[in-house]
Amino acid sequence: MINTQKQNLNSKQKDKKVIKCVVWDLDNTLWQGVLLEDQKVSLRKNIINLIQTLDNRGILQSIASKNDYATTIAKLEELGLKEYFLYPQINWNSKASSLQEIAKLLNIGIDAIAFIDDQLFELEEVKFTFPEILCINADEIGNILDMPIMNPRFITDDSRIRRLMYISDIERQNAEKEFVGTTDKFLSTLNMNFTISSAQEEDLQRAEELTLRTNQLNTTGYTYSYDELNHFRQSENHKLLIASLEDKYGSYGKIGLILIECQPQSWTIKLLLMSCRVMSRGVGTIMLNHVMSLAKSNDVRLLAEFVPNDRNRMMYISYKFTGFKEIENNGNSVILENDLTRIQAIPAYVKFQVID
Repeated sequence: MINTQKQNLNSKQKDKKVIKCVVWDLDNTLWQGVLLEDQKVSLRKNIINLIQTLDNRGILQSIASKNDYATTIAKLEELGLKEYFLYPQINWNSKASSLQEIAKLLNIGIDAIAFIDDQLFELEEVKFTFPEILCINADEIGNILDMPIMNPRFITDDSRIRRLMYISDIERQNAEKEFVGTTDKFLSTLNMNFTISSAQEEDLQRAEELTLRTNQLNTTGYTYSYDELNHFRQSENHKLLIASLEDKYGSYGKIGLILIECQPQSWTIKLLLMSCRVMSRGVGTIMLNHVMSLAKSNDVRLLAEFVPNDRNRMMYISYKFTGFKEIENNGNSVILENDLTRIQAIPAYVKFQVID
């Protein structure tokens, strides 16, 4: 039997860097030449394969370029590359401010970005402003695909369509901006289908990826390997649940994970996480209320472990919102308990399904 406490401590890979987005400069980086000065620019050798390979690995891509927006977008369309770049920042602002805006729009940490440029000045300015960003000189482009940090351990189904899922998110966001009415009324137009199921072996690669990639909406920050998750999946003393969501715009993929340690008299939520892309959809509350219902039907106390950091306060608020109260605080972690008297009904705008 794995000692859960020891295993959790060993699994806090806080220094493990994950690149979620590669941001490209354009002139003399993505292509040879300066768009606004030269009669013709040509793509760097092998660049299309590089972009498509990163895309297939689930690494998002964007642009930070000092250029004229309309001219640049037209050139990217002509080259057949525009679709690969999310929230391109093509303006005359500093590269650091452009990178900050990309991180904000993608809802990822600034430390999850790699930036490629041919100008040492630009690289140094970014490095000075945001030391967490991985800065890569354009001379090193040929080595990017071989960098360990650009090679996720698994390429899941969700990885392969990650960019397309973000594009669907942009459509949803635009629809929400244009919608006149309350948030609940907008959500009711989405035809959301939310599923929670016991994790199967085929879910474990994505489950490991979720623990590595999800930092903000993660109650403990613990990361678990495929083998550790497989142990929990088969353990009689644990429940490993995975959640997925889809709506009329398409699938969000597998977006949530719950690990519960089950003792005869009490259950403890060791990990609750969800993708930032579903933060505004209320799924965190649905996940928690499902666990609360399970605990009540099994006549056990429900506890939750929470490890605070500078990013996950929203998850603490989710616990408090659903009735969890602190019963222990040792400074590094908090234990909460829910008395199971405030279990909420599933919102009418969500079709909810449980698969054992």
